[in-house]
Amino acid sequence: MKGDIAIRKVGSFIISSVLLSGIMLVPSGAHAQQKIGWIDSQETMKQYPDAVEAQGKLDALVAQWQADINKLQSDFQQEANDYQKRRLVLPEQAQIQEENKLNDMQKQISDLRNKRFGQNGDLYQQQNTIMRPVQEKIMQAIQDVAKDGNYDYIFDKSGQVLLMYSNPKYDLTQQVLDKLKITASKPVTTSPATTSPTSPVPSNPTIPPPGH
Repeated sequence: MKGDIAIRKVGSFIISSVLLSGIMLVPSGAHAQQKIGWIDSQETMKQYPDAVEAQGKLDALVAQWQADINKLQSDFQQEANDYQKRRLVLPEQAQIQEENKLNDMQKQISDLRNKRFGQNGDLYQQQNTIMRPVQEKIMQAIQDVAKDGNYDYIFDKSGQVLLMYSNPKYDLTQQVLDKLKITASKPVTTSPATTSPTSPVPSNPTIPPPGH
């Protein structure tokens, strides 16, 4: 059960960290009327092979880490049950030794859980490392679509911006996916600060205007 919860949290993190919530701003000239489009980034994630592959890698890591923790918890519970059965017949010194052993086992479980799933732990680092390239490619594809179509704004329908109505003819999701397919073999050029493996991935990044 705990493993399932952990995996679901990974899925939520990927959707929230890679989905481009908010507004994509594209500089434009003195247009008489602004041109606006929207994408469904959740659908983009589902159809983009790189994103699916990254999700699979994270799921596999979480499943293994949670299995390791579950094994330690099972060993601890068995040891605690055995101690309870023998506690009354053990001398005081033996009781102290057994209780110290149980405390050490609990600490080992807690330390491993924090190492894997704690703040800035292994999961956080892997999410940052594995999802960063996916995020960069999606952002680049959206910028390309916006520039090609002279869009002033591109909203993310599945992000935090609430769209009460969206006309399908302004849906650019497929165009973004097409861009991702076309540029699949091309490296994405980014600044050193953007691709630093230690830079945290925002939980809901807003796409900055190009040039900022």
